Amino acid sequence: MTAETAPAVTDPERMHRIYRHLHTHPELSMQEHATADFIAAELDDLGIENFRCGGTGVVGVVRNGEGPVVAFRADTDGLPIAEDTGLEYASTATGTLEDGTEVPVMHGCGHDTHVTSLLTAARELLGRAGEWSGTLVLVFQPGEETAAGARAMVDDGLWDRAPRPEVVLGQHVMPSRAGSVTISHGTAMAMADALRVTLYGRQSHGSQPQSSIDPIVLGAHVIARLQTIVSRELDPRSPAVITSGTFHAGLKENIIPDRAVLTLNIRSFEEDVREQVLAAVRRIIAAEAAASNAPEPLVEEIYTFPRCYNDPGAAARVEAALRAELGEDNVSVGEPVMGSEDFGHLADSIGVPAVYWMFGGFDPDAGEPPVNHSPFFGPLMEPTLTTGTRAAVAGILAYLGTKP
Repeated sequence: MTAETAPAVTDPERMHRIYRHLHTHPELSMQEHATADFIAAELDDLGIENFRCGGTGVVGVVRNGEGPVVAFRADTDGLPIAEDTGLEYASTATGTLEDGTEVPVMHGCGHDTHVTSLLTAARELLGRAGEWSGTLVLVFQPGEETAAGARAMVDDGLWDRAPRPEVVLGQHVMPSRAGSVTISHGTAMAMADALRVTLYGRQSHGSQPQSSIDPIVLGAHVIARLQTIVSRELDPRSPAVITSGTFHAGLKENIIPDRAVLTLNIRSFEEDVREQVLAAVRRIIAAEAAASNAPEPLVEEIYTFPRCYNDPGAAARVEAALRAELGEDNVSVGEPVMGSEDFGHLADSIGVPAVYWMFGGFDPDAGEPPVNHSPFFGPLMEPTLTTGTRAAVAGILAYLGTKP
């Protein structure tokens, strides 16, 4: 079946209604209670058995005779961003962070498109039940943005409570041409580690620096020297990124504070590079503290994302299905990206292959599209949602499309 002859989504109005609702009502990571209720209600309406897992996760199981078991994951959480897309259905929602801070919330990474596409794909597959055989596990996963959700679902017995799949599939909307899909073979996305570093000093009046140990100066040296890890310690053929995302210290301009807190984000594609970078980060932090005659710093892990790896054989199988469904001109093979995902944990936890691809959501002729996690991230409703749905159906039918 070619892109030209493939059927359109059978109920686009319902699909668009679902999307508008989700976009207008985002929730923060691991707080997706209303979102979970909405998804469960949609699954109930479709007659799909479902259960809660991992707190605010929802799992649906579609059984359609003998055959393989395939899982497909869609993430559900929003981000603490004030939406500025100008869309009529833009979010004005707020949420509360773990520290009690009230923040605006939006779907700034397109997870609403992922949920909508998977719910719509499930409806399409139910309507085409005569074309396939097997079991489909729908995984609506919370907490992707904090790397908490996939692990929470696995720890809550996901693969003991749902049929165990032979492959796990997933997809993500990106700031690329709407209607297009990009798939990688092998590594698809990077591993990521986030650290919180507390540097200790000695407080003093700004007029008496000789009585202080200045954690701000110490922090400045740490941040500068961390950048030498990539430029001077790694093989240039082994990419990595080290970002100092926040730096907080002091309350008044004439007081040298007693501590500074900075957060780091570290990304890499290879496990040995990851280990080398993390070791170098800790070495430099400790060495700079010693050079400042400061107490030993405290280094805490905030989160860690696994590598997102596409099994080459499974990726080739899904790629062929995507090309047949969407057309050769709309599917391309891409390079790994430095973004990170906890999707890989769902498959890695049970030792089965995974495939994860990207689909576009913007008009390239309308100017530079906004990046994910931007207040301006508002994908085109169409053809984005139809593409996401058709891609999901194609990937699933690559495994379930042949009657035993």
